[in-house]
Amino acid sequence: MKIALAQLNYHIGNFEKNTSKILYHIEKAKKDQVDLIVFSELSVCGYPPQDLLEKKSFIEQCEAAIEEITASCKDIAVVIGSPTLNFHQKGKRLYNSALFIQDAEVKLIQNKTLLPTYDIFDEYRYFEPNDKFNIIEYKGEKIAITICEDLWDIQPAENPFAKNQLYNVTPMDKLIEYKPDFILNIAASPFSYTKIWGRKNVFIRNAKKYNLPVFTINQTGAQTELIFDGGSLVVNPDGTIADEMKLFGEDYKIFDLNEIKKCTIKKTIDEDPNVIAKIHDALVLGVRDYFKKMKFTNATLGLSGGIDSAVALVIAARALGPENLRVLLLPSKYSSDHSITDAEVLAKNLGVRHDTVDIQDVVDSFNDSLKKMFKGLEEDITEENIQARARGTMLMALSNKFGHILLNTSNKSESAVGYGTLYGDMNGGLSVLGDVYKADVYKLARYINKDSEVIPENTIVKPPSAELRPEQKDSDSLPDYDILDKILFEYIELQKTPEEIIEDGWEKVLVERIIKLVDSNEYKRYQAPPILRISSKAFGAGRRMPLVAKYH
Repeated sequence: MKIALAQLNYHIGNFEKNTSKILYHIEKAKKDQVDLIVFSELSVCGYPPQDLLEKKSFIEQCEAAIEEITASCKDIAVVIGSPTLNFHQKGKRLYNSALFIQDAEVKLIQNKTLLPTYDIFDEYRYFEPNDKFNIIEYKGEKIAITICEDLWDIQPAENPFAKNQLYNVTPMDKLIEYKPDFILNIAASPFSYTKIWGRKNVFIRNAKKYNLPVFTINQTGAQTELIFDGGSLVVNPDGTIADEMKLFGEDYKIFDLNEIKKCTIKKTIDEDPNVIAKIHDALVLGVRDYFKKMKFTNATLGLSGGIDSAVALVIAARALGPENLRVLLLPSKYSSDHSITDAEVLAKNLGVRHDTVDIQDVVDSFNDSLKKMFKGLEEDITEENIQARARGTMLMALSNKFGHILLNTSNKSESAVGYGTLYGDMNGGLSVLGDVYKADVYKLARYINKDSEVIPENTIVKPPSAELRPEQKDSDSLPDYDILDKILFEYIELQKTPEEIIEDGWEKVLVERIIKLVDSNEYKRYQAPPILRISSKAFGAGRRMPLVAKYH
């Protein structure tokens, strides 16, 4: 049997485009004399459709797309993902389903059993879990079809309070009773740099456990903050990887089932991948797809001469093309000459149009207007924030006048501890670096400069500063980022308690101070733009904290 995996970039709700892509690859597979072609989870409508699933017209369009695809499935078998209706009186209205189509007829609908409801996933909100198991026989081969989480029944416990075993049933233990010849897994698994090998190990473990070939197809592309990296896999029965498909791009490959069964194809996989390179590629894809799917073309940002805006600008230029960017340099009396020069050099290196607008007169006018009300009071963070908000106003003016979407350049370390100004440097339609710790921003800069100096060296080596007061440095207010980031990672990603972090050797006062900053600045993050997610625990939809809670 010849099996084709079609790893595609879908657009949520864009039925015409999604269906067209699926039909094109079905016809391509026919020409290639493929027996079975497989598409990813909810490929018909795009993943995750969220509350669109509650709209009757959305489900009707899914059904219409399935009918069109089914009519084309002659002389070939196809597996696609789509929501389907639950016709039982009890339970939720929909299933998350895999449809096996052959001879212009849906032969099997296998519904998803394990519905993830953690982090960014909320599938039990919409879908009824499956409780019936069957396989499909095609061309003498028995096929076990699973959907994403159905092979992820054992979860690594990053949080000691969490359970390793999240579910009461293991779908493959049910399906193996029918003696299948191989496993298909259709998935929509987002990228996380903390789980690059974790996902592969899931399929390796299942192949070994059941002594069966595993074919898993993932989607690629970005859906707002979620970035899907593709990386679809074929695993031999002995657990060796036969092949891995392209990362961060569409791909189409054909496999001979007999060769996979015999373990005759084995691919050497890099066991120590360049994580920073993958974060870079994920962010470029995230920006590109956000603009493309929203039908935006142009972007802007505030170029300060600092490391964050420099890295964000390079990512944007590589995603959108430098000709589609116009950025502002917004110096005040506290801006150093080298910061302005560094920003200008970077813009010229990239070929990005840039304008310089001195904000000092605007800031002075605000201060003069407030002088009477603030009489007798010392200058403090209020005056610093006026500068940040003046810059935010200028950037939004350019955005409004010319239609350039403002990109936010704040990093995860700053967002975590509230080191940002609402309605100032926190402005933006999309946060490029909001899930990247400061230490990794520096690593991204080094990666960008690996072949030639794109980002000026001075931008990378100088002490970070907001430049909102004389001789200001980030270290005046925050611990060194190498220390801060490690403690933040333990608290946010690993969800450790303060006591556990202190037991790891960190100073008690420092840990308590940092955690208090994280907890007390939730209200700021609540108002932040969507953040491109590259970790296992990003701020936003995957980390839901009440604003008014009294909890320490």
